[in-house]
Amino acid sequence: MIITIAFYKGEGNILNKIVRWWTKSIYSHAELILDDRETWISISPKILSELGSAKKFFASCAEWDFISLEVNKEQYQTIIDFFEETKGSGYDWVGMLLSQFLPFRIKTENRWYCSEWIAYALRIACIVDWKTIKIYERKDLSPGVLHEIATKIKENEGKKIQS
Repeated sequence: MIITIAFYKGEGNILNKIVRWWTKSIYSHAELILDDRETWISISPKILSELGSAKKFFASCAEWDFISLEVNKEQYQTIIDFFEETKGSGYDWVGMLLSQFLPFRIKTENRWYCSEWIAYALRIACIVDWKTIKIYERKDLSPGVLHEIATKIKENEGKKIQS
């Protein structure tokens, strides 16, 4: 089975520009695409936004970068279960903003921002090896940081295949 992380690099709006500038990354948003390649899970930084899924059939490579990861059925089901448990959660404005200004991680219970939710989904499904990539120690789980994490996972996936 395959999951894909989509990283938004399109022009977007002023918020996208602020995120890119602040995080020093070309990415301002991330979404998780399920194995059917149509269902995208995300939460956007809108005032009343909630974690949810939507069917998308087209995404421009000019606006998105993609990293696909192989997962087994158990890992995939864990992601689905985590989504079902957290679906409808609000956007974590407090956690996202304070974690940027304070020297430690702030997490608001039952609230998420896009890349944080995906990082946790990967960790809970044991796709991220917590001994190698310690996401719980990171105060910054921005889309750019998530891209670095996903790239490391992909590199390790390739090493396992070569062995």
